[in-house]
Amino acid sequence: MQDNKDKHSISPAADNWEEIYKTYSRKMYAVCLRYARNHEEAEDILHDGFIKVFACLSEYKNLGSFEGWIRRIMVHTAINAYRKYSSRWFPIDDKEQTTESDTVCIEDNIAHDELIKLINTMPDGYRLVFNMYVIEGYKHNEIAEALGITESTSKTQLMKARNYLKNKIGVKTYEKV
Repeated sequence: MQDNKDKHSISPAADNWEEIYKTYSRKMYAVCLRYARNHEEAEDILHDGFIKVFACLSEYKNLGSFEGWIRRIMVHTAINAYRKYSSRWFPIDDKEQTTESDTVCIEDNIAHDELIKLINTMPDGYRLVFNMYVIEGYKHNEIAEALGITESTSKTQLMKARNYLKNKIGVKTYEKV
């Protein structure tokens, strides 16, 4: 039988709130920061997310990792924050974009922290879709449903996000011969 407990084996019980917060807040703050425009917004998302975690502790069924369950709540809290506070996430662009090259060559290695900073400079729509698709592993149909956009818009936003990063990093693309 496989044990689904996290390595910290914290019991998701109401009397462990402080321990749960201390154990997971740093990792979850990093998740929130990827979706937020700044540190203050990330802190707001983090606190709102933990309020939801603590309110729903009784709903956790030990079917997966406790950390993964908390992470999903944080991502959904970040998405809901954008729904609530952003008047428009996605730039208006009715033109369909062409697909990007199959081959990419990155000439310079980029530090993880630098990459995160670049991701945080993306327009909101790019950053949101990029994080959901690349970091969290959502599919385009799931992103579209969660954000109330079309699958095509999700794909276009991801392509634009990748191009944005390529331009910022200075990546050269080469077409297949």
